[in-house]
Amino acid sequence: MSLDTNTYLSEDALELREIVRRFVAEKMTRSDAAAWDKVAEFPRPVFDKLAELGVMGLAIPEERGGVGRDIHATLMVIEELSKRSMAMAIPYIMASCYAGMTVVECASEEQKETWLPEIAAGRMLFAYGWTEPDVGADLASVKTTVRRDGDELVINGAKRFCTGAGISDYIYTLANSDPSGERYRNLSLVLVPPDAPGVTITPIDAMGIKGSKTTDVTFEDVRVPANLLMGGEEGWNRGWSMITGTGLDVEKLEVAAMALGLGIAAYEDALAYAEQREQFGVPVVKHQSVAHTLANMRVQLYASRLVLDDAAELANRNERCGVQTSMAKLFVTEACKQVVLDAQTILGAYGYVADFDVERYVRDSLLMPIIGGSSAIQRNNIHNWSRRR
Repeated sequence: MSLDTNTYLSEDALELREIVRRFVAEKMTRSDAAAWDKVAEFPRPVFDKLAELGVMGLAIPEERGGVGRDIHATLMVIEELSKRSMAMAIPYIMASCYAGMTVVECASEEQKETWLPEIAAGRMLFAYGWTEPDVGADLASVKTTVRRDGDELVINGAKRFCTGAGISDYIYTLANSDPSGERYRNLSLVLVPPDAPGVTITPIDAMGIKGSKTTDVTFEDVRVPANLLMGGEEGWNRGWSMITGTGLDVEKLEVAAMALGLGIAAYEDALAYAEQREQFGVPVVKHQSVAHTLANMRVQLYASRLVLDDAAELANRNERCGVQTSMAKLFVTEACKQVVLDAQTILGAYGYVADFDVERYVRDSLLMPIIGGSSAIQRNNIHNWSRRR
């Protein structure tokens, strides 16, 4: 029985999946992925070739240069890339989701006309500049500020865990635009070029996702044109509604898709190892404890597939799905983290050394329950949003 998703993918998406898989096999080999991880490199030439497949426009309307909004196909690409390397999966999300979906949902008509064709071509990546040294899930409390000065915006403050800032075209920055204003109605979103004067980007030496470094970013009297205010003039003080729209639901699914990709890759590697590794005269897969572990891993992956697909279908139909996407993010990331750790256990000492991909899967999978809203936050969401009002 395959672990693939077929229920909701269109014929075009199924064909695209085979194209993406061939691309991964030919342009993203295991040795490539290990090298990108070792030197913490974003393989821009390979990313540009991926963009030529048209996958960056899966969330962009055809009239804007994309192929039409398809959440299932977008998550499929994320999953396939994640099976091999986060150095490609995360930049893909930065283009197709952080940039593409955000601009479709939040930008002014003039901004859409300018930016969406560039995003669809893979020439524009956004990094999320939301969390800060003292602000994690409580985003309404950000201390970074933005003020008007003629036809410019001036930004001051600091962001933490800003993944991909150094490879982005814009840092999508959440800032307080009215310090004396009402909570939730005093936030705006500004696109800040990472090479703008006053921007300092400092890499954080994290355990995983080496190819898309997470960073600290500081803004010191950074000036950008006023037309980089997301949503145009009407976007002033409307940042909260922009970050809590349907894009937030899809962001949770993006992380779940990464986790599922890692889980499937780890399971397949563990199964292959167990079938060829012999101990006590037989392949270790013949030992019941190993066989049962592999069975449990497959059950968790199957359940993860069902939960993710169901929540993605609701999001694809633009239905209210905050509870379901939180459930998917919580269940899939926690389940697949355990699948990866079980794979490491099956490989034994080989699962602990860098010569085997499972070691990298472990480092990357540990992050999945943290980013995009931690498991604790998802549990809060599920409980609070499910209660009868």
